[in-house]
Amino acid sequence: MSNLQTPPPEPLASTALYLPDEAATEQLAKALSDIFSHYFSNSYEKNSGTEKSAKVYLRGDLGAGKTTFVRHFLRAMGVKGRIKSPTYTLLETYKVSSLYLYHFDFYRFTDTEEWHEAGFRENLGEDAIVFIEWADKAGPGLPTPDLELYLRYESAGRTAQFNAFSEKGKTWITKLIHRKMPTGDQ
Repeated sequence: MSNLQTPPPEPLASTALYLPDEAATEQLAKALSDIFSHYFSNSYEKNSGTEKSAKVYLRGDLGAGKTTFVRHFLRAMGVKGRIKSPTYTLLETYKVSSLYLYHFDFYRFTDTEEWHEAGFRENLGEDAIVFIEWADKAGPGLPTPDLELYLRYESAGRTAQFNAFSEKGKTWITKLIHRKMPTGDQ
């Protein structure tokens, strides 16, 4: 397979938030964790036929806060113990109640076929929240995310831009905005 990328789809919704420090990143991760917790518990109770997954792709330069965001999210979801970066292992797996949480990091991929060869496709199914750092390194075979979080350096902090590529993602962005998080809507 070639390393050519297809252009990403246009987002259904977007919002940007300024994160002045790590405490703000933690607050944002907790807010998203709360939204996902409600979504997943309501999905199980009311919509047994709907897909119960979330795919979130994280973009940003090295050190922009992608892994830090995921760590805070996992803590808020109830993960105990050490939360390691998947930079060398490619995947870290967690389970909270009946929900699986997968944290991938494809930074070390040099070929788009590597994620296929590693057998990760099965981890993108139902009953899971999936975070993928450096998803672009997996190429066009990776499914479209529900949400994309793009972290960029800005002044002393970061800008967190959320882009929704599914109706679920659009709903989650709307819920974030209604939580009165500081936003710079687009």
